[in-house]
Amino acid sequence: MTNGSKSNGNGKPNGHAGQAVPGAIVTGADYRALGVVRSLGRHGVPVWVVKDNDHGLATYSKYAGRILRPPEGNGEARVKFFLDLSAEYGLQRWVLFPTDDEAVAFVSRYHREFSTAFQVVTPAWETLQWAVNKILMHRLATKLDVAQPWTICPSTIEELATVECPFPVILKPALKDVSNSFTTAKATRVEDREALLRAYRETVKVMPPELLMVQEIIPGGGESQFSYTALCRGGEPLFYLTAKRRRQYPMDFGRASTYVESIEEPALVEPSVRLIDELKLDGLVEIEYKRDSRDGRFKLLDINPRVWGWHTLCARAGVDYPYLLWLMLNDKPLPEVAAHAGVRWVRMSSDLPNAVKEMLRGRLSPTAYLRSFFGGPLEEAVMAQDDVWPGLVELPLMVDTAAKRILSRRKI
Repeated sequence: MTNGSKSNGNGKPNGHAGQAVPGAIVTGADYRALGVVRSLGRHGVPVWVVKDNDHGLATYSKYAGRILRPPEGNGEARVKFFLDLSAEYGLQRWVLFPTDDEAVAFVSRYHREFSTAFQVVTPAWETLQWAVNKILMHRLATKLDVAQPWTICPSTIEELATVECPFPVILKPALKDVSNSFTTAKATRVEDREALLRAYRETVKVMPPELLMVQEIIPGGGESQFSYTALCRGGEPLFYLTAKRRRQYPMDFGRASTYVESIEEPALVEPSVRLIDELKLDGLVEIEYKRDSRDGRFKLLDINPRVWGWHTLCARAGVDYPYLLWLMLNDKPLPEVAAHAGVRWVRMSSDLPNAVKEMLRGRLSPTAYLRSFFGGPLEEAVMAQDDVWPGLVELPLMVDTAAKRILSRRKI
């Protein structure tokens, strides 16, 4: 494969992959995928990028050898595209690396088919569903006695009308493998019973009732959220890192991290290891917790069996997860590495506007904000000295994506 070549008009790559070094197919092209592309590309691993939505940062990386455009949707035509691609170019030793929830669920559900054509980093659905389906995750945490927020899974609105709820609460989807207004928002905050019933009635128009949950809101913002991350084999963590989310967007109820720091937090290790062992997880996982100021306990929020938004922090801190996973899958020796505390990660394009809002509200001082960028290693999510184009095009791409969304809403 010639690095830097792109696909032809129908999405099929020009040229042959070659087999000297098994490569990787990275599905998704946002900043998470960009981190995977760079991690592997910097170690000489050939990388092809699948782009099928508005996110395109990874396609501008110098490490993206080919850009693939498969059929839309998550059905058999899409499966056939990947299987044909592997057969035509001899990619059976290549790693298939989905980077978002929809792609992870898709590969998991067709795990047997994809496993005949690639090395797959995603567990089969029988295992994965216990992590990505929040109702099953709630049952698992209850079984293992892992602390979690108060949660109910009502089957009808009549049941919801009679349950005693510790308001305020959130209404959230159990699965996010389909995209709609509700799953994109991740959750809806409600302050009282009337608002909860109203939100439920609206939500069941786009989500099945059996996939809805009501959960208490643990006090505190992003500064109370913590993560345990690991590369696992057979339910055993081989490498791990713990981190604290310092800032997020939006600040109070975040959809994405904007500033994260690696820390040492032993209290996250034991419950995370129990969850990983019970699931017998292989590959990468991020387990999210929130510390409850009322009792000091870390309470389980999410299990993400894929790369997470700030995974490039981990490489800067000594644990380059995508490359370590590639080594593991290819039965190559794993280096003796360990994570370091005090390494920070920021996505400036979202962190700075969010910080300005907090300053205007009087909740963040300019001095404190500036101080957060000094005193230790800092990894920027998109900017990189050895790969400048994604950083240069990020703002224009964000403006273009926002404009397309506004226009699409006006057409409805």
